[in-house]
Formats: sequence, C-alpha cells, structure tokens
Amino acid sequence: MLERTAEKRTDRLFLLYVAILVVFGLAMLVSASSAYGYSKFGDTYYFVKRQILYGLLPGLLMFFVFIRLNSKFWQRVSWVAYFACLAALIIVFIPGVGADFNKFAKSWIDIGFIHFQPAEFVKLGLIMIMAQLLSDPHRDLRDFKHGLLPVLGIIAPLMLLILLQPDIGTLAVICGVAYGMLYLAKTPKIYLVIIGLLGVVGFAFLAIIAPYRMDRLTIFLHPELDPQGVGYHVNQAYLAVGSGGFWGLGFGHSRQKHAYLPEVQADSIYAVIAEELGFLFAAGMVVLILLIAWRGFKIAKETPDEYGYLLAAGIIIWFFWQSFINIGAMVGLLPLTGVTLPFVSHGGTSLMVSLAAVGIVAGVSKQKQ
Repeated sequence: MLERTAEKRTDRLFLLYVAILVVFGLAMLVSASSAYGYSKFGDTYYFVKRQILYGLLPGLLMFFVFIRLNSKFWQRVSWVAYFACLAALIIVFIPGVGADFNKFAKSWIDIGFIHFQPAEFVKLGLIMIMAQLLSDPHRDLRDFKHGLLPVLGIIAPLMLLILLQPDIGTLAVICGVAYGMLYLAKTPKIYLVIIGLLGVVGFAFLAIIAPYRMDRLTIFLHPELDPQGVGYHVNQAYLAVGSGGFWGLGFGHSRQKHAYLPEVQADSIYAVIAEELGFLFAAGMVVLILLIAWRGFKIAKETPDEYGYLLAAGIIIWFFWQSFINIGAMVGLLPLTGVTLPFVSHGGTSLMVSLAAVGIVAGVSKQKQ
C-alpha cells in the first residue's frame, strides 16, 4: 500500500530542470543516432524508439509511483533493495541468463523477452543502503572498527561483483557516490584521506593489470599516440568538440556521427552535441546539470530526517558525478571509461532508473522543514 507524503508542494523547479534535460536528450539522440541506426538496423529512429519504449515510459511510470512515497518508506525497504541488487549481480554470472554484449564486460541479464543492466539498479540500491547505515543514530563513524568498517564491509560485495564483470566505469561511479555520502555523513577527514588514497591505488592497479585499460590511460595522457588505433575514439571526440566552434554546425549536421565517432548514441553523445550546437549549447547543458545538482542539494538540506537527506543527496551526487565522468572524457579532462551521460545517452535501463530516482527526490522534497 502506498504511503503518502505530507501534503506539501513538490519542488517544481527541480522537476522542470530534469524535464528540460530529458527532452533535450531525446532530441539529441534522434540526431546523433540517426546515421548509425539506419546503417545498422535500417531505421533512422531505432535508438530513440527503444529509448522511449524501454526507458522513458517505464521510467515515468516509476516516477509517478515513487513521487507519492516518502523517505520513511525507502528506509524500511533499503535492505530489500540491497539484497535484490546483490542477487541480480550474482545472476549475471549464471550461464544462459547473464549476457555479454561486448568483448570486455558481462554485465547484462537476458531472459528472452527482456534484458537489462543490473548495475544501473545497483547505483540506486547502494545509495539506499548507505543512507540507512549512515543515518543510524547509534553509529559512531569516528570508531573505525565498530562504526565505519561495517559500512564498508556491507557495500564491498556490490563493488566486488561490479569489478568481476568487469565494469570499471560503473565501479568508478559508485565509488564516487559512496565517497561523497561518507563525506556528507561527517566521516572523520583522516579516514576519508586514507580511503581516497586506497581508491586511487586500487584503480591504478586495475589499469596496470589490464592492457586495454593501461592503453586508455596512456592515450589520455598522450592523445597523439596511435590515432588510428587505441587513440581513435579520443581523437575523434576531440575533433567533434573542436569543429563545433561557438555556434556549432547546426542540428543534424554532425560529420563525426557518420561512422567516424564510435558510440555516438551512448558514450560520445556529448561530443555530437558540441559539434552540432557549439560551445554555447554544450556549456548551457553543463549549466543545466549544475542547476539540477544545486536544486537537488537544496531539497536534501531541507529534509528533516537524516535518512531523507542522505538519500536525496546521494542521488544528486550520482547524477552529477556520472555526468562529470562522461563529459570530462569527451573534452579531455578524464580518460574514457564507457560511462553514459544520464538522461541523454541511449540506454533504457539507465533512463528508467534515473527517472525513478528523480521520483524519489521529488517525493523527499515534499518533506521540507
């Protein structure tokens, strides 16, 4: 049975910013994916149809259900969400159910009539369980052994299963979200420094032991190396962003989307946005993401209970951090990770879960002090 929040107004400005980003994302997906969709599937609108059918429609359904629920409900079901995510990540490795749609990662569940990425649900499940653990009034995070270590021990299995797929991009996202939530929960700075250093060392080790990851890091530092090999994706992204100039080539007039720039419908869509609409719109989109983050953190701060505060803040950290990783890779600030741009890149599971998370934040916004 649905548990209604107090009769207070939802933060409409937050919803307006998200709605603008979703509509803009669909429009850019139409343009960015048209050439690839036609050449591979004979349908110019192949990807945007899938985005609407498997992402937007179920996502809106979940949004309208979740907006009616308050943080107390999510606090009660946080452990259910945690174990459901854990089970889904284990199922990925079961032959005949787990699916491998690329040569690197086994990260999908395919049950015939539907397939999805459990890692997208894990992002939200991780936030729910961390908010539950960190909001416990009896937990003293200054006590490493009895306070902080149990929190790290509970979220570690989720991270380990993501690593085993392996999906380093998603791992980077959830590690960033977890770190941000630990900071907001006022974890002692010395522990944050130690955890941060261990994280850097861990990701460096992962790059060293996998040649293709090391190649990505090398190309990030020296993009002029191997422009037709490992560095091809990076160099084509730079070319797309640079050729857009201030005003862009015009909507639908990207050159790089015509079999030059890889993953134009997913990881590289921001490069197409910069090429077609120019610096003005590309920067405007970054501003819109910042506005969503600002409004989201405002909602979190006005939430009267600690769980609701951490839940809403964790979701906003997720949106912002993943957007930063994606855009940063396209403009040369970060190495390529294969992380998609929330609300914009093609990915039904991603859009569906993101809209569900927006519904949660909107529901929390009704609990203003």
